[in-house]
This record gives sequence, C-alpha cells and structure tokens, in this order.
Amino acid sequence: MYDVVKTYEKVSPAWLEKYAVIEESASINECMEVSGALNHDFRPVWPGLRAVGTALTVRARAGDNLIIHKAITMIKPGDILVIACDGFQESGGMFGGIMSTTAKKFGAQALIIDGCVRDTVMMKEVGFPVWSRGISIKRSTKLTGGQINVPIVIGGVQVNPGDLIFADNDAVVCVPREQVPQVYEAAMAREAHEDNMLKRVLSEPELSTFNDTFRAAYTALGLREEPDPV
Repeated sequence: MYDVVKTYEKVSPAWLEKYAVIEESASINECMEVSGALNHDFRPVWPGLRAVGTALTVRARAGDNLIIHKAITMIKPGDILVIACDGFQESGGMFGGIMSTTAKKFGAQALIIDGCVRDTVMMKEVGFPVWSRGISIKRSTKLTGGQINVPIVIGGVQVNPGDLIFADNDAVVCVPREQVPQVYEAAMAREAHEDNMLKRVLSEPELSTFNDTFRAAYTALGLREEPDPV
C-alpha cells in the first residue's frame, strides 16, 4: 500500500453544488444513521464560515508538517484538506498564512485540522476558511513522514478520501461518499419541514415548539405542575 495515494474516487462537483444550498450542518447530521459530526471543539477561525468540498486526507505526525506541504502540491479544485495530527495542539506552525494562500491558489475550499493553526488574520485576509481545535504560534518540525489520501479518524469520525465535507459556523460534518444522495434528499426535506414550521410559529400566536409529541413525552414523566392561574 502506498503512503501517498493519488488515485481515488471523489464526490462529484454536481453534488457539491447541491449541498452548497443546504442551510445548516445540523440538517445533514440529523439525517445520518451514524453521526458524521466532528467533536464540538473544531471551531471556525472566524465566525460565519461555510465550506463544501471533498476530503483530501492527511495523516501527519504530531508537530511535524512536512507531509502537509506535500499534500498542498496535490490539491485539486474542490478539495478540503482534512488533517489528523494526533490531536497535538502545541504547534500552530502546522498550518499558517502562506500555506493557506497556496492552498487556496490551487483550489482548496478549506482546511480542517485536529491540531492548531497560526497567522489567523492572514487567513481571513486571503479568505481561506479554516476549522481547528485551537490557535498557537509554536513552531513545527519537518523530520518525519506521514500519509496522504488514506482513511483517517479525526474528531471521532472516520473520513475517507473523496468523502463530502460540509462545514459551517456550528460544526464540521463528513458524509461518506456512498451516502451522499440519500442524505441530501433527507436533509432537503428536513429543512423544508423546518422552514414551514418557522412560518407557522411566526404566524400563529399560540404555537410553540412544544408539539404533541413533546407534550406526550412530558406528560408521561408525571411531573407536578402548578395549575394555571384562575
């Protein structure tokens, strides 16, 4: 097996365009049988970010970014760099501003990393979306290897090269390539239902999110509730 894989199947650009109209990451994750959401501590470097693309996976050694520099040379338009570095958070030098500029130049849509980054102001200035577990200015080394485009586990989720990645202000979600069509249909239906619910909440004064299903669950708990005032 190669450490650096160059041939693999990806989600098509047509599907990326379809997913780009989905409003929220939660709409996608709620429609998956197994959660695809990375752990909660993966946060956008600045608020309001969104990105949709295909996973270009990297398995780097803790504190060493040599293999990441190699991965940048392999970026194709629509890729999202998804980097597992053993969750090591001391080295923000794993990925910085010049690397962000280069990655964007080659067509990368974003970076997801389970470590830290640095040069965040420059990242924002060049418009390269980044989700990380933290920010640090400590340096990295270039002494060890790694792997590119192999299955990785990041944030408690297995990500395979070519999987669909959807990231927004709330979360990063991985949709396995083979599940993309059915998850899309379910997510769009869910958002249509929620849009309708929102319209009803705004237009019907007595309507709340405490629907009949929730009311039945609440009643079954047998909680003691003070009677309404006379």
